[in-house]
Amino acid sequence: MGFSDNFYKKVEQKTNVNKDTILSLAKKLQGNNLKDEAVLRDLIKEIGTITGKDVSKTQEDKIVNAIVNDKVPKNIDKMI
Repeated sequence: MGFSDNFYKKVEQKTNVNKDTILSLAKKLQGNNLKDEAVLRDLIKEIGTITGKDVSKTQEDKIVNAIVNDKVPKNIDKMI
């Protein structure tokens, strides 16, 4: 995917989600249209379940709107 092992370690420490799970989700995304709200909402729910986090409807709406409107930072690895 282009991220360093250090990135995956940081994610795992903060979320308890391991590299294999992250890569599995990434593969699942490759075939999907990220501009499709239904696909995004399913993905958000799945990630919430995997991480044990509850995502409110408001948070879900903000995430979907950011992705659909291309407002996701390109250097997301710097945010962790």
